[in-house]
Amino acid sequence: MAFVTDKAELKPGLIIFRRGDVDHRMWYCRMKIPKADRYKTVSLKTTDIEAARERAFDQDADIRFRLKHDVPVFNHPFREIGREYLLTQEARAQHGEISAARPKKIRAVIEGPLDRYVGSTQVHLIGDELWGGYPAWRRANGAGRNKRNGVREITPDMAQSFANKEAERRTKVQHTRGIRVLKPIEVQPTEGRTVPFISDSTIRFEMSIFGAVMNYAIKKRYVPASQRFDERPKLKTMRRDEFTLEEYRKLHTVGRKWIAQADKPSSVWNRTVTYNMILVACNTGMRPAEMKNLRWRDIMPAKDREGREIVVLFVQGKGKSRRLVAPKSVGDYLERIRVISKATEPDDRVFTNVTGTPAKTLYSTLIADLLNEASLREGTQGVPRSTYCFRHTYATLRLQEGVDVYFLAEQMGTSVQMIESHYGHVNTVKHADRVLQGMAGWELPQPDEAKAKASKASETRDKFKRSQRKPR
Repeated sequence: MAFVTDKAELKPGLIIFRRGDVDHRMWYCRMKIPKADRYKTVSLKTTDIEAARERAFDQDADIRFRLKHDVPVFNHPFREIGREYLLTQEARAQHGEISAARPKKIRAVIEGPLDRYVGSTQVHLIGDELWGGYPAWRRANGAGRNKRNGVREITPDMAQSFANKEAERRTKVQHTRGIRVLKPIEVQPTEGRTVPFISDSTIRFEMSIFGAVMNYAIKKRYVPASQRFDERPKLKTMRRDEFTLEEYRKLHTVGRKWIAQADKPSSVWNRTVTYNMILVACNTGMRPAEMKNLRWRDIMPAKDREGREIVVLFVQGKGKSRRLVAPKSVGDYLERIRVISKATEPDDRVFTNVTGTPAKTLYSTLIADLLNEASLREGTQGVPRSTYCFRHTYATLRLQEGVDVYFLAEQMGTSVQMIESHYGHVNTVKHADRVLQGMAGWELPQPDEAKAKASKASETRDKFKRSQRKPR
């Protein structure tokens, strides 16, 4: 090192020196880490050589103590570890182990709220107090999007800060989409000086990233295993919003009128595709990402065991793939789209724009227009509905019809636990006769003898019809 001057060896592996590339005359020490090909350099913050010698020996003793008790020798800020972890997730996305969108979400959390909270904090100093204090800090320093989580008053300066962050976010989105921003995007501060609280689901997701970064630090031996934070705070779970059967039927009726009201050919095209996409989503339970990835080659006609026509769809999303089944009507909805689409080759996407390019937002603006037209924009919890609500509608209607939870989980590409967690309210309504059993004025229906005979006769006829269809 050319900048080293006045070098003096105190013992093998321990030297003190001054730097020739700085203006001051402070001493530094450089120590070799025992049983490792690494060195640590520390400023001794003194110009006196005798004091420098004493402090150098103290630093050497401190390193040996740390190694003996499994305490990290090198200090790392959380920001640095977060970037290392992000690089590993980007590599996983490139190899197809996780979805391409996952690293983007992780980056937004690490470089956003987590950086503001503990970005400059040395990772070995993050303990239970910082971990457990994150939800309260996030609620006090963040702004949500939905008033269902409650609102809080803020100062004018904080309102301006939130407006600046929102403007920065919108600018970044425009750049990501390849849109040139000719003048700075401005967002006016909220006039009411109130903002919604951050939702618990957002905090839960951010803390999962927080914990993942700390686990990565443990794996790299930056911190001891005692700094693993597996337990999440108990936060409330918001019920998924869906359309009731009556609302779904209203959406059908209004949707057809909405198409007829279009005054331009391009508007007719957009509304027709949007309407049919909604029907496909509500009858398959596909995720928005799976609909974006759907290609014409992924749609296959088939028949069930009874010989009835069905449609089999190969869907991909969230880094996973599966086959799901749908009624023949879904094939009809897809055929309506194919007839007017400009992209109908096997490898072309099903849901495209009028020019034939893949639809990036799945017609979110058009869906909002249709829901406003039908007065169905907001759900029961006062939250604007999104494309994801069609998936929840599918799950709810299937459960109401008595579909087994295991089969539904397989169909939707999720877990039984997730179905029971988010749609448990459906079973309460479906089994109301049993839940209310024994209450005054409520008795379980008792089948009379005539009904039992009629049921048995109907079952016999069905068996006879099935036997007639079998080839001889």
